[in-house]
Amino acid sequence: MGLVLLRYGELALKGRNRGAFVRRLRRNLRACLKSHALVGEVTSVGQRVYVRAEDVEGALEPLSRVFGLTSLSPVAEVARDMEAIAEECVRQAELAGVKPGVSYRVRARRSDKTFPYISPEINRLAGEAIYRATEGTIDLSKNADVTIGVEVSHTGALVYGRVIPAYGGLPVGIEGRVVALISGGIDSPVAAWLMMKRGCSVIPLHFSQNETETAKALDNVRILSRFSYGWDLRPVVLDHGEVVGPTLDKLRQIGEERWGCILCKRALLLRACEVAEELGAHALVMGDALGQVASQTLANLEVISDGIPKPILRPLIGMDKGEIVALAQRIGTFDISTRSQEACPYLPQHPLTRGTLRKLREVLTALEEVG
Repeated sequence: MGLVLLRYGELALKGRNRGAFVRRLRRNLRACLKSHALVGEVTSVGQRVYVRAEDVEGALEPLSRVFGLTSLSPVAEVARDMEAIAEECVRQAELAGVKPGVSYRVRARRSDKTFPYISPEINRLAGEAIYRATEGTIDLSKNADVTIGVEVSHTGALVYGRVIPAYGGLPVGIEGRVVALISGGIDSPVAAWLMMKRGCSVIPLHFSQNETETAKALDNVRILSRFSYGWDLRPVVLDHGEVVGPTLDKLRQIGEERWGCILCKRALLLRACEVAEELGAHALVMGDALGQVASQTLANLEVISDGIPKPILRPLIGMDKGEIVALAQRIGTFDISTRSQEACPYLPQHPLTRGTLRKLREVLTALEEVG
């Protein structure tokens, strides 16, 4: 059984509530191990979380996708003895590729202040031992090619030479449930991912227009599941035409087809609110980015949101398309979202870009009169 040291960042700022956040994090870590059939034990001591696993290397990549973690390191356990620590530091440096022309530094941390060597002394003694063995270049700055970490506790010392970055954020589930509207496009899966990163349990909701876009949406939900340890993503699929068709028919009758996109989105949001009520969700999530398309102008967002009984969260609102695409590529949804696509069959020839609340109410009144 090997040991992995896991670090969290934002959770450390939670004060008296930190215990609840760490408990949720431990629960999600156990769910991660179970979903990958990895045998392991999750524990926490102070501000550190540990996973003891049979297959450490196999556990590193899945664990790095558990929201709430900022980084993780496979560690070697040695005795609370300076000679043993220095020897292991040399081994870790050699494994990390330290040699002439490769820079390194040692960073020690003592949680046990009774250990006879203070952190700068550990850094110096271990650094000298590494130099004698490898002739690498000592660089005390964070620009060093390799950082060797040492953590000394009451029971022993941990030494590591690798730091694997994680995604940060909050543990999934700590902030409650949201319904995320997922299309076959690029933006909405990224918006859902960002809310998962902020600790939300996401309920994916897809309004199906055709098999092509529905397949893309469901494939992206499967990608998002790789980050949703502790909460099963169970998509809800409804018929798009059944939800918006009656409204669009009435718009044609009153000659207000330009309002199609706005009234379409309002109909989807109102139906999403019903799903949220049924499933205990607190808010809706959309992939809107300000000014990206006609329905996402500031004026139209005001009109679309008016009277919707649940909060609408738009985590992409201030991002440009390049930033969203980069994040989709990082997550792994981009290639799916950009597969062959079918155009929306309900798109009006000249969609409205500057709706007003006054005109919205006139249109809604006219629709009611049509019956």
